[in-house]
Amino acid sequence: MKRRAFITLLGGGAAMILPAAAVAAEPFPGRPIRLIVPYPAGGGTDIVGRVLGQKLHESLGQPVVIDNRGGAGGTLGTALAAKSAPDGYTLLLVPTSHVINPSIYAKLPYDTERDFAPITMVASAAILMAVHPRVPADTVRGFIEAAKARPQAIANYGSAGAGTVFHLTGELFKQLAGLPLQHVPYRGGAPTVTALLAGEVPLAFETMLALQPHVRAGTLRALAVTSPRRSAIMPEIPTTADAGFPPLVADNSYALFAPAGPPAPIVARLHDATVAALALPEVRDRLREQGAEVVGNSPAELAAYVAAEIPKWAVLARQAGVTPD
Repeated sequence: MKRRAFITLLGGGAAMILPAAAVAAEPFPGRPIRLIVPYPAGGGTDIVGRVLGQKLHESLGQPVVIDNRGGAGGTLGTALAAKSAPDGYTLLLVPTSHVINPSIYAKLPYDTERDFAPITMVASAAILMAVHPRVPADTVRGFIEAAKARPQAIANYGSAGAGTVFHLTGELFKQLAGLPLQHVPYRGGAPTVTALLAGEVPLAFETMLALQPHVRAGTLRALAVTSPRRSAIMPEIPTTADAGFPPLVADNSYALFAPAGPPAPIVARLHDATVAALALPEVRDRLREQGAEVVGNSPAELAAYVAAEIPKWAVLARQAGVTPD
């Protein structure tokens, strides 16, 4: 009887163990994936996330649910992602602010490098340097000459807010150009463009998406893009390197991460599916409409980007006076 009881218990134990093993061996993904966008719906990061999520749904065979968690410059949603299970079912899409935030917040509830597994850089959006038509310049060097000749008339520049990539790009330009321009922060890109159109500021740094309609209409004048390459949607505009300022390189990049520690096969599956989605003509065209170019690099390349960008923006944040006390 004891032997029979032992066999029965052993059989019951095996019955309990096998389903767990089966779950572990289940092909990924086996259920919907949550994509956290740490900004409100309707913004650039959200748009990129929805374009990507739709195609990942098709390639992975599971819904990709966009979870907008805005607040505190993107840090609230990013912290939520950092605390999620590293099983591939939670992803995070962040813009360049992800590598700026360590320099402008006294204490983040996560470590920007250690708490996330890089998957790929999704896209990179050009930042446009544009002026009001009253500014007597159509090149970067022409602007510098005009600002030095008329320092009271050309005394400031606008951006979407203190600590943004647009603000810090403006600070880098000031340093390279040797101009005493004052920063005028606005509450977002739309108010910045409105102020530039009204002539409240002579110069602003904003996305290609926000500025290009006005440049095409002739109500604003583009001087340069700060991206490494010319924009595909406005290739006639020179880069800042073309204009003689190679160090002035900045863009608003969108990167995909998972919480740290996912199995390597899951990272590979997510990376391959994302890169395949980015290669689709309809995805390239949709992102290009937003002023963004697809990237699709390797996890190692994204990790190297994060490691290099954090100290770069830290220097600019200190010089701009937006670091915490």
